[in-house]
Amino acid sequence: MKNFKIIDAWISVGLMISFTMLICFDKAGRITLLNNRLLTGYFVVGGWQVISMLVHAAGRWFTVKYGIRYFYHWISFIALITMPAGSFWVLVFTAPFMAVFYTGLCFDELRKMNQRPLSILK
Repeated sequence: MKNFKIIDAWISVGLMISFTMLICFDKAGRITLLNNRLLTGYFVVGGWQVISMLVHAAGRWFTVKYGIRYFYHWISFIALITMPAGSFWVLVFTAPFMAVFYTGLCFDELRKMNQRPLSILK
């Protein structure tokens, strides 16, 4: 689990930085909503994080009922299911924030896993 979380968190960071750089340094110099790189970035980063959430749910890692990850999984699930009904446009604006939040959540869980026994007692 620990190795998966390390790899998961750093791949998320790498994907977000890579697609941000690809979008910012577009040769045409324009950023539009229908830019192929922007949509590709949304689907690649979002797809990676959905796979990560499924692995966490299947392994029951950090999925305590009424925990942060529990609520995040439900919000993401509802957003994905309602995409055809129009939540796609909501996700266009909220997805980058959700991706950063999820990556931060992964790093926070890593920090909790790496705590030494004496630091937990403080």
